[in-house]
Amino acid sequence: MKFYLIKENLQECRIEDIEHAESPYCAIMTPEEYTANKDVFQMGIDMDLDLRHVMDTKVIVNFDSLTGTLNIPDNFTFSDDKFKIAFAMDEKGIVLIDTDTYAENLVDNIRLSRKWRLPSLERFVYDFLEETIRPDAMMLESVENDLSTMEIDIMQGTIEEYPAQLNDIRSSLLDLHKHYEHLIDLSKELEENENGFFTEDNLRYFRLFAERVMRLQDTVASLRDYIVQLRNLIGEQLAIKQNHIMTLLTVITTIFMPLTLIAGWFGMNFTNMPSINSPLGYPLTILVSVVIVAVSLIWFKRKKWL
Repeated sequence: MKFYLIKENLQECRIEDIEHAESPYCAIMTPEEYTANKDVFQMGIDMDLDLRHVMDTKVIVNFDSLTGTLNIPDNFTFSDDKFKIAFAMDEKGIVLIDTDTYAENLVDNIRLSRKWRLPSLERFVYDFLEETIRPDAMMLESVENDLSTMEIDIMQGTIEEYPAQLNDIRSSLLDLHKHYEHLIDLSKELEENENGFFTEDNLRYFRLFAERVMRLQDTVASLRDYIVQLRNLIGEQLAIKQNHIMTLLTVITTIFMPLTLIAGWFGMNFTNMPSINSPLGYPLTILVSVVIVAVSLIWFKRKKWL
């Protein structure tokens, strides 16, 4: 359980200090700690604090408070794990409810790296939301580099079938795209300022955050299209390989057709066949066969079938 006053930077304080503080506050608590101390914040709300039931990112406008949840994908492991946070907020401050250390780590990053000329609750909320997406640009760039490497390997024939890794990336990008959609909705809801908690000048922070998330969402959409192109490229490379195999089989069949005809012709048991008793018959047949093979190979080479 930690408490901060939002001044020029985040200043750690005690729970008693926030009751009469002139500056907005930020509190980080577990569900049990919030249940035991919720009267201090005077928000008059009962929240579902079972974070296992958090399924998406959203905000709910209450009579005298805002409540909501953040369901943040673990983008670096591409797993189904999510960072789940609940929050409650009014004009005096925000309470972050977390069973893990994720929210605490984000707030600590803000405390160490931010110093505000015009501190406000809106600016803190903006910086906190921005911390949740800060690694995403680097992660998406890494995904793009991986896809580019796959494209080179496909063109060089190193990858001959659809990699299972592409399915994992595609699924994670779809999940991330939905998450960004929810973040945009959340920021738009905050910008509406239905309860009048925020000053008009500071609503621009939520608009700036929405625009940044939209740019990330566009990048995700581009990467999903890139994956579709790679899937088509793999199909095209497979078709080219199959065409090469069919061409080779056609060439072999064409070369052996006249040889099969010669073998069948001279394999007939007629006593009066030409050259059957000649000592040059067998060498001559071999010579004719070699000439046929050589002429066929030269012809296919000129046609670029080989």
